[in-house]
Amino acid sequence: MPDWNQIRLDFPTLRQEVNGKPLVYLDSGATSQKPQVVLDSLARFYLKDNANVHRGIHALSMRATDAFEGARARTARFINAADSAEIVFTRGTTESVNLVASSWCSANLRKGDVVLLTEMEHHSNLVPWQQAAARAGATLRYVPVVGADAELGLDLEALDRLLTPEVKLFAFTHSSNTLGIINPAAELCARARKVGSLTLIDAAQSIGHLPVDVQALGCDFLAFSGHKMLGPTGIGVLYGRKALLDAMPPYQTGGGMISSVDFFESRWKPSPERFEAGTPNVADAVSLAVAMDYLDGIGREAIEAHDRELGAYMMESLADVSGIRILGPRAGMPRSGLVSFALADAHAHDVVTFADQDGIALRGGHHCNQPMMRKLGLASTSRASCYVYNTREDIDRMVASLRRIVKFFSGA
Repeated sequence: MPDWNQIRLDFPTLRQEVNGKPLVYLDSGATSQKPQVVLDSLARFYLKDNANVHRGIHALSMRATDAFEGARARTARFINAADSAEIVFTRGTTESVNLVASSWCSANLRKGDVVLLTEMEHHSNLVPWQQAAARAGATLRYVPVVGADAELGLDLEALDRLLTPEVKLFAFTHSSNTLGIINPAAELCARARKVGSLTLIDAAQSIGHLPVDVQALGCDFLAFSGHKMLGPTGIGVLYGRKALLDAMPPYQTGGGMISSVDFFESRWKPSPERFEAGTPNVADAVSLAVAMDYLDGIGREAIEAHDRELGAYMMESLADVSGIRILGPRAGMPRSGLVSFALADAHAHDVVTFADQDGIALRGGHHCNQPMMRKLGLASTSRASCYVYNTREDIDRMVASLRRIVKFFSGA
C-alpha cells in the first residue's frame, strides 16, 4: 500500500501555509497539483530540448519530435488504445469534445438525428452538442438522473426508451464532477452499440483516478485533460478509433496538418496529424507522459481504492455536520473521492471563503453543471475533491472548519 503522507511530499505547492495554516487542498476536481517530477520535466524540456517538431533535422528538433511522439505512444499505453495514431493532443477535455462536435457532426449529423446526453453533464459535454444539434437540425435527448440525494443516479431503465436508431452519438461522463457518481461506462457503450450509436466518454474526472481502458470500455471517443491528472494545464487528449478519425474532416487548418498545398486546394494528412494544426503544445505533452509514469508508479488500482476510502470517510464525517445536504450515493455504491454539499444557513461562496481562512481550499458554485443544479433545486454547492496527496486528517480539518462556519452563520 502506498505511503500517502510520503506521496504528499512530492508536491511542492502543498508545503505552503495559507492564512497562517498548513494548506489542505481539496479542489482537485477543478485542477490537480503537480509533483516535482512533472515540474522538472517541463523545465528540462525548455532548458535542453526546446525546438519545433516534425519540421527540422537538427538535433534539438529531432529530440523534441522523439519526445512528443513518445508522449503520444505513452498516452496510448495509458488508456490501452490499439494504436498511437488514435491519440490526438488538444488543449483539454473541452477542445476534445468540441473537435468531435464540430468535425464528426459536420460530416455525419443530419436533420432528424439524435444526440443523447445525460442530465449530469458538465457544460463542456453539453454546450458543444447544443451547438452541433442546432447546426444540423438534430435533436437532443437526456438520460434522466433519478433518486433522492443519497440515491442519485442515471435512470438506466430509460435507456431502452431513449436509445433508438435515431441516436447517432451518446456522450456521457464517466464520473460526475458534481455528484461523485461513477457511471457504468462499459455497459452504456455496449447498449449504445446495439442500436448503432457511437459513444463519447468525458473522462475528465476519472482519468488518473482509476484504470481507464478504452478497448474494455468499448467507446468510440474518449476525452480528458492533463491538468486534472497531475499534468500541466493546456494539454488534453482525444482518443478516437482510427477509422473514425481518418474519415473526419479537419477541425482547424494550417501548417503541420497537410500533405500538400497548392494555390486552390489542399490535402490532409491522416489522423492524428490532421487534427493538430500549427505548432503543438510539445512541452506539456512531454510532461503529461511523466505524470502518467508517476500515476502508474503509485498504481491506479491503489489510487482508486484511496479515492473510494476518502470519499466514504467524507460522506460519513459530513453527515454529522448540522444543517448539511449531501449529494451523491452513499457508502456501498460506486463513487469517487468527490463530495458536493450545501449548508442550510450559508451560501457556498461564503463556505469557501471561510474555509480558506482555515487554510482549506474548496470549490463553490454551480460547477459548470447548471441544469443538474436546477433540477435539484440548488443554485450552488460547496465541493471537496480528493487525490493522491490527501489523507483523513485533511478531511478532519475540513469538517472542523465547517462546524465553525455553521456556528457563525446560525448564530448558535
